[in-house]
Amino acid sequence: MIKRSLTVASLVLAAASAQAADFDLKSGKALVDQNCYECHKNEVYTRPDRRVTSRKALSTQVQRCELALGLKWFDEDIENAAAYLNQQFYHFK
Repeated sequence: MIKRSLTVASLVLAAASAQAADFDLKSGKALVDQNCYECHKNEVYTRPDRRVTSRKALSTQVQRCELALGLKWFDEDIENAAAYLNQQFYHFK
């Protein structure tokens, strides 16, 4: 029983790690550095009354900004930028 629980726990952790590894954080950082900090700086990401309250909402907000600026990013660019912001500031699971 314990061995089975450990196996299940290992599989869950491996799946979570694989999902995080799917994002290109270096690319996300470059996109954020080139396009986001001009308007936002770090304060918008670290303020106590942030409007973004989930990982999904973070991706949605990145997409809103991308559309507002007319950047024409691919979906993977949006997710890479959101993943980078999440790693640096938000820490959603």
